[in-house]
Amino acid sequence: MTIKYVFSNIKSEGVESYMMIRGAGILLPISSLPSSYGIGTLGKEAYGFVDLLVDIKQKYWQVLPIGPTTYGDSPYQTVSVFAGNHYLIDLDLLVEEGLLKSEEIREYNWGSEYSRVDYEAIYESRYRVLYKAFERFNINDDDFREFDENNDWWLDDYSLFVALKQTGNSGSWTSWDQSIKDRNKEVLELQKKKNFSQINFVKFCQYEFWKQWIRLKEYANSRGVSIVGDIPYYVALDSCDVWCNPERFRIDSDGKPDYVSASVPDKFSSKGQIWGMPLYDWASNEEEIIKWWQSRIKWAAEKFDIIKFNHFSGIIKDYAVPYKAVDLKKAKWFKGPGRKFVNAINQVVGETPIIADTYCGRALIPGVNKLLKKAGWLGTKVLMFAFDDDTSNEYLPHNYDNTEVVVYAGTHDNDTLVGFFRNKTEFELAYLYEYLNITDRKEIPDGIIRAAYQSIGAIAIIQMQDILGLGNEARMNYPSTVGYNWRWRLNSDRLSEKRRTWIRNLAAIYRR
Repeated sequence: MTIKYVFSNIKSEGVESYMMIRGAGILLPISSLPSSYGIGTLGKEAYGFVDLLVDIKQKYWQVLPIGPTTYGDSPYQTVSVFAGNHYLIDLDLLVEEGLLKSEEIREYNWGSEYSRVDYEAIYESRYRVLYKAFERFNINDDDFREFDENNDWWLDDYSLFVALKQTGNSGSWTSWDQSIKDRNKEVLELQKKKNFSQINFVKFCQYEFWKQWIRLKEYANSRGVSIVGDIPYYVALDSCDVWCNPERFRIDSDGKPDYVSASVPDKFSSKGQIWGMPLYDWASNEEEIIKWWQSRIKWAAEKFDIIKFNHFSGIIKDYAVPYKAVDLKKAKWFKGPGRKFVNAINQVVGETPIIADTYCGRALIPGVNKLLKKAGWLGTKVLMFAFDDDTSNEYLPHNYDNTEVVVYAGTHDNDTLVGFFRNKTEFELAYLYEYLNITDRKEIPDGIIRAAYQSIGAIAIIQMQDILGLGNEARMNYPSTVGYNWRWRLNSDRLSEKRRTWIRNLAAIYRR
């Protein structure tokens, strides 16, 4: 059963848009769920979280990207835009299938910190235990063969790419032997035969991931909860997507980009950010890139109930720096595909609504709001950035001019609410106190959550860390840093009945 929270189609300037059912939700990555095996999974705790959402009257669960991560563990830099992250496969469900034994899972080290993902431990152990399951799996199983055939358009390349990395080509594909790097057909055929078993293992992991994902989504939908899935705009250089189709990106014959993606200084990072992903080669291959994007969106529309489109402003302009630059001194702007791109997306997305991430660098990129209106997608507002004493601040709820926005208290790239306001002076907080009608710093997080629920925005999304009232020890990501991000997990933190009652009441009072 698939639930679309849409109650009317609206024609605006010739563009079809969707008015969303008013509701609230929680932002929590799958990886942040509790589990006994080092990282959150698609198993029991995920179903339990859906039940929690239902109990506290939430209609939406937003997850971060669910693709297989690469260096730095960022879900926004994945090995493939179509694959699922094998780290998130639930091992207990494989035990139920008879593919693993519980004692086999316990033989491995999954990390010593229950509240943090130990990616090094996960990297060392996950493939080993999954391979045990694969050795017991029948690759002639009818459902598996059907999955393989239905997804061969992306799965064949992805499974070969990962198999090559697992069998001696661990570095970036740009450092591989020239014949493999250039995808010589005869050489690749030899590699497919040589790595036949490893390729089937990768396909098995994808089969199990998507089987578990679809079942979880169906359960959420059956309980009235819609899944919001995040789609990154850029893709990692060391990815199957770039290796297989280098002509779509601004890279030379050796795979070296001329410029890489970056972000202007903003409220997420005062010095700006260097993301490091290659730019699309719109000037040379616009039609092909757009067709590829259409396949991405159709794929995402099958897997999620709502799509969160990351970095909407990139459609208008890319902000980029030279490859291997260490700062933004030589940053440049490059023209994006604009209206043609959003029109192409709208042709294939069907009734799946899209949320546009519009809050990054907006002031320096004219045309964002104009293109958003033409696209018919929902915009975003972040309340954490609202209280700077400017009564015309676009993030303040009294300045919202339509309901087609998603209101966030904060995002995975920010401090938590507790952390953000902890060191503010009383002078800096004076306007916020007046606006939220509160008198104490301790009241700020709940005051902002209430303001999100009160707003006219169709959807209010709150990070789980802010629901729990946690400080920056629970922060998910520090932009422009590598090594300690994307690790936070729920452990003993649970919502008390008093807290649940408060959230239920907010949802009822403000018709969410």
